[in-house]
Amino acid sequence: MSGGRLEAELLYDVIQSPLITEKSTMASEFNQVMFHVPLWATKPQIKKAVETLFKVDVKGVNTLIQKGKVKRFRGEIGKRSNTKKAMVTLAEGQSIDVTTGL
Repeated sequence: MSGGRLEAELLYDVIQSPLITEKSTMASEFNQVMFHVPLWATKPQIKKAVETLFKVDVKGVNTLIQKGKVKRFRGEIGKRSNTKKAMVTLAEGQSIDVTTGL
């Protein structure tokens, strides 16, 4: 993709929201931050997006796809969507305050 503006907008599409759970809070002690990302996002795209948007150095990116569960609602069977999560490890001394937003 060429064009700086289109790439900048794509970076905001890659990082959908921070993931704030007990497990992600415990991981923050080890310079790790977790995000919800789209299923099409790759590790290099996630790394570039985090480095550009938050102005930090990324040491590594781990991803996982959480398969959607089959659930019942008022007797009707439905299925939750698959979601992708990214665990981003930051370099020493770097941090992201996910509570403030962009």
